Amino acid sequence: MARLEFKLPDIGEGIAEAEVVEWHAAVGEAVAEGQVVASVMTDKATVEIEAPADGRLVERGAQAGAMLPIGAVLFVMETAGEVAPGEDAPAEDVAAPADPAAGSGPAVAAPEMPSTAAPEPAAPAKPRAAGHPVLAAPAVRRRAADLGIDLAAVPTSADRVRHEDLDRYLLAQRAPRTGGASGAAGGTAIPLTGLRRQIARRMEEAARHIPHFTYVEELDVTELELLRETLNAGRGRDEQLHPLPLLVFAMCRALEDVPQLNAHFDDRRDVVTQFGAVHAGIATQTDKGLMVPVLRDADRLDIWQIGRAIADLAARARSGTITRDELTGSTITVTSLGKLGGIAATPIVNRPEVAILAPHRIIERCRWIDGAAEPRKMMNLSISCDHRIIDGQVAAQFVAAIRQLLETPAMLGLT
Repeated sequence: MARLEFKLPDIGEGIAEAEVVEWHAAVGEAVAEGQVVASVMTDKATVEIEAPADGRLVERGAQAGAMLPIGAVLFVMETAGEVAPGEDAPAEDVAAPADPAAGSGPAVAAPEMPSTAAPEPAAPAKPRAAGHPVLAAPAVRRRAADLGIDLAAVPTSADRVRHEDLDRYLLAQRAPRTGGASGAAGGTAIPLTGLRRQIARRMEEAARHIPHFTYVEELDVTELELLRETLNAGRGRDEQLHPLPLLVFAMCRALEDVPQLNAHFDDRRDVVTQFGAVHAGIATQTDKGLMVPVLRDADRLDIWQIGRAIADLAARARSGTITRDELTGSTITVTSLGKLGGIAATPIVNRPEVAILAPHRIIERCRWIDGAAEPRKMMNLSISCDHRIIDGQVAAQFVAAIRQLLETPAMLGLT
């Protein structure tokens, strides 16, 4: 039998590490070539890792929920025959301390492999000796810089500072300093893992870095709803046109007049990149958390194509079959809760974008028109923007353009 160490591969997106979110095979279990052994998660998507050969899983490189650097041993197998050259390279070949100033590759020394017996408690984190170099993957360094944390002050039980060390440090800093019983006694501690942890980090970074402002406008969509009923007449349930595709269509038309909102802001280089094509992020709620699949070139599609594409992206996001490429590259995001949409919201900008649009539920309400009360179908529209790039007047101008199109649907050119 040969011992095969499978190292966490570079799975794209320029990432330095990934989270082990689930093990699909137990230690001691026989696995076949191509069988899924583990699932790991990047900032964008979950990736299934398959066995490279037939054999038996003998060791795991980390527990579910742990972060592993690229190049670290993910699992060890016993296989029949000899291991091909290069498949069992020593960990030292991929270890290199990261230099934050040089922008070099990640520090990826392999962690100690646990035995197949019951795991022993982790060694307690301890402060670093004075003068000892601080090792950390680039992603950890960026997160620490974003949070204003000196890595030298973060205790760790490993040879480098990891995301979980930062998490413990933050919890310790936020913990009450006074004694006495906790007011939350009897609660259940639920660790954040997988997509939920990624969402928490991204939201924290966006809220910390972006000075948000939110603008809310009221729209009369009575005529739009009449048009939608006409377009849906005679169509099957799966072919019905919903309000969201109409909003995305109008948004694309409005961006022709107010292109400043279809942009990214790189705040590290102080560079704004304005895009011609509209790649609309469609925030989608899934069982695992919020995902944002991307509707590419939305400005080139008609309302029916937009409707079908949104339905397809949402279905594959919820089923877990969406690809990493379909979760990256959005230039502006729309987030909608449909009939649960409330009357207003303050959505968080999807960094590095500069704006996010949130339509709300349509309700029937009386309005005074020519001196008489008339029932109308009304909808509020919220927009949050990065105030470093977008001024309030520009946001209002953009929403006014959308309002004009949706309140006078003949201007959309749909018929």
